[in-house]
Amino acid sequence: MRVFTLLLLTLMLCTCGERPTESQTEEMPATTEVEEAPEANDDAFGDVTVHPIYHGSVVLEAAGKTIFVDPHGGAERYKDFAAPQLVLITHTHGDHMDKETLAGIDLSGATLVAPAAVMEGLEDVEFGGKVSLANGESERVHSVGVEAVPAYNLPKAEDGFHPYGKFNSYLVTVDNQRFYFSGDTEDIEEMRALENVDVAFICMNQPYTMTVEQAADAVADFKPRVVYPYHYRNQGGTKSDVEKFAAILSESAPTVDVRLREWYTEAESK
Repeated sequence: MRVFTLLLLTLMLCTCGERPTESQTEEMPATTEVEEAPEANDDAFGDVTVHPIYHGSVVLEAAGKTIFVDPHGGAERYKDFAAPQLVLITHTHGDHMDKETLAGIDLSGATLVAPAAVMEGLEDVEFGGKVSLANGESERVHSVGVEAVPAYNLPKAEDGFHPYGKFNSYLVTVDNQRFYFSGDTEDIEEMRALENVDVAFICMNQPYTMTVEQAADAVADFKPRVVYPYHYRNQGGTKSDVEKFAAILSESAPTVDVRLREWYTEAESK
């Protein structure tokens, strides 16, 4: 009886120490690897993606639509985008109406929207179509709503950098998103009175447009959901303090999401 008990204990110990057989291993649940979710694109708004390009130049991409705003800085900056259906130009200054850059872009299917002064300046540049808009006028082009908003310096003067009534800012509605492009302007009443703006691009450079404080004060009035400070290179090459702009708005309009981007990178060589 004693020998039998010892044999039984030995058999139990050996059995407990056995490794699982191949069939047993196959029955064990496999470890599932969880893929990390892709990072959200901070520059996407619904189906519209914003591409900061250079200085005051922006590209919008939506399903089947490419929109260039004040294309400037060399056509090589636009080589990765489809040919535009819509080109918006705010005014005649060379960092907005850039003939050299336009010459390197396929404009055959593009409609130009611009004030009369730009139309005159680009009379010899061929587009697929042209629509002239004065302050307060609007048009629907390629299913995109475009409204011309005044853009001028204060006080109003015919000899200012940007005379009253001559140049445009734009409100652009695409895929139910409203974008405001200030072009060159100061903190005028027409800007402060804007409503329901999803994304705003606001200039701030001296001595041509707004100070950082003016720009922040105006944005605090109309409160876009998101604001990008752009066009912030001053005369002489210094740059306005966009961090200060963001800090002011964090106090005066904390619901406004300030997006700081790099607008002054060198263009890649061809």
